[in-house]
Amino acid sequence: MQINAPESLTHKKKTLSPSRISFWKACYYTTISLLPILIVLNFYGLYSNRFYLLKIDNYIFPLVSVLHFVFLYVMQFKIREQKCPDPVMQHVEYGMYAALMIYLFKCVDTLYILMSYDDYKAYLIPDTFLPMGVTIFLLQGLLVVLTLFSFLQRKSLIGSYDFEQIDKNMNSWQ
Repeated sequence: MQINAPESLTHKKKTLSPSRISFWKACYYTTISLLPILIVLNFYGLYSNRFYLLKIDNYIFPLVSVLHFVFLYVMQFKIREQKCPDPVMQHVEYGMYAALMIYLFKCVDTLYILMSYDDYKAYLIPDTFLPMGVTIFLLQGLLVVLTLFSFLQRKSLIGSYDFEQIDKNMNSWQ
């Protein structure tokens, strides 16, 4: 005996177009490869052409990157399993908004250092100052753009945070 439930009561999984998935994968893999590069370059000093491992503020970006890796993992899992967003994902995304502010600060800071080239031209500045500075600035800008794209992809591929749906699907006894 088969019971036919009305369509409004059945849970349909939305099908995702291959182009949307391939765009997400391109953003995902680019971000996964970009973050380790920027973590290493975060320790690089443009004025001195050296790596500074003992500066405490150089460790902020790698710590924030851990949150970014978690966000990417959660996004990939939700897309692969076609799950709805949950409160944990929402909290991680809110943390990513703060991470985006740090990424923007690092990008503006690198631009400020690059703009100071004329001020320190008379001093001994390494020949790698401009090429490395422009490369770091472009990579940081790309990371900001990819982070914004990941927020848009979360909304289009996983869905928005519908609190009524989240409450309905949450089982507090498990």
